Amino acid sequence: MRRLAVLLFVLTFAASACRQVPEGGGPTATPPATLAPATVPATFPPPITETASPVPVTNVTDFPEPESYQWEVVAGGFDRPLDIQHAGDGSGRLFIVEQGGLIRILQNGQILEPPFLDISERVDDRGNEQGLLGLAFHPDFASNGFFYVNYTEQGGDTVIARFTATGNTADPNREVRLLGVQQPFPNHNGGGLAFGPDGYLYIGLGDGGSGGDPQGNGQNPKTLLGKILRIDVNSGDPYAIPSDNPFGAEVFHYGLRNPWRFSFDALTGDLWIGDVGQGSWEEIDFLPAGTPGGINFGWNRYEGLHDYTSGDQPENYRPPLFEYSHSEGCSVTGGYVYRGAMPEWQGVYFYGDFCSGKVWGALRLADASEETSVSTVLFETGAALTSFGVDESGEVYFADRGGSILRLGRR
Repeated sequence: MRRLAVLLFVLTFAASACRQVPEGGGPTATPPATLAPATVPATFPPPITETASPVPVTNVTDFPEPESYQWEVVAGGFDRPLDIQHAGDGSGRLFIVEQGGLIRILQNGQILEPPFLDISERVDDRGNEQGLLGLAFHPDFASNGFFYVNYTEQGGDTVIARFTATGNTADPNREVRLLGVQQPFPNHNGGGLAFGPDGYLYIGLGDGGSGGDPQGNGQNPKTLLGKILRIDVNSGDPYAIPSDNPFGAEVFHYGLRNPWRFSFDALTGDLWIGDVGQGSWEEIDFLPAGTPGGINFGWNRYEGLHDYTSGDQPENYRPPLFEYSHSEGCSVTGGYVYRGAMPEWQGVYFYGDFCSGKVWGALRLADASEETSVSTVLFETGAALTSFGVDESGEVYFADRGGSILRLGRR
């Protein structure tokens, strides 16, 4: 076991810009885990709210030795899988989002037929970053059958829509469109969806694409692009704006380039965001539970912790918790905090890189007087990591764009 340092750490490894997704690829078997170089010390941003969740948020003080664990293939044969979700209804099902417009059910190691949802005729997946991109189940899905998807429709604009499931299928003709967002370019669409601990639906949208945010969307709180949105799907028609959203609209946080995947810690409610970088740096952003809206993550003034354009520091700026350079990858895939049955991994946040297949582990710790955080590469998977996911028990999975779903387990 490797003892974690009692210092603040920032990861200076690699990330991605206008990402061109390779066709196919990814492992057909799980390669062995390998250790990574040590992380590099840097200053951790101070807490920004008195309502932050208490630390420590984990009882782990050492990363387990990665060689004792592996990513096991639990199913294959998917077509460009991009998201993994569970319904929280006790069924044990996993729902696998395919880029072309299908959602498939994985249950007891089997892919069920017919698909859970097929909206392939209305999804535009011609661009590498377009398609059916995200899925979230209503907290009361077991009783109301509601789930929400994020996709690019024909022509490339973003649609956030609700469907209703009955058993193992959902009628594609019962679509309720909540939100439409015009996309000026075919990349940086974002795609993530998640319900927060407050019961609101959070939506990740990129800056609209091209390179360098030419329209200035990231730093403009009056646009929906380059943001984390927050809406109340239980009120209004088709939704309401929460009263404490900072700008009186859907926008909750801003200054993001392409928040492809984000998640809330199932235990603490802390928010973790993987924001895909431009040409040099990838970043992981973190906000403690209870942080109010209006946080500015800095794009396009900063890429990671580095100047991208010149000027003053933006108002309400929150620097990333970790970054890595493009010597270690090119496109960050945000993940999840582990809350499964292996106590040695409790509280570890897993994230990865689409291009290099590296999987990092990150921890936020505390001693008597200061917070500490550390992140290091734990696994070299060789996969085209498109998304992480968790099942109802808190076990962690990832999707390989080549068609496989893999789960972390002991050797």
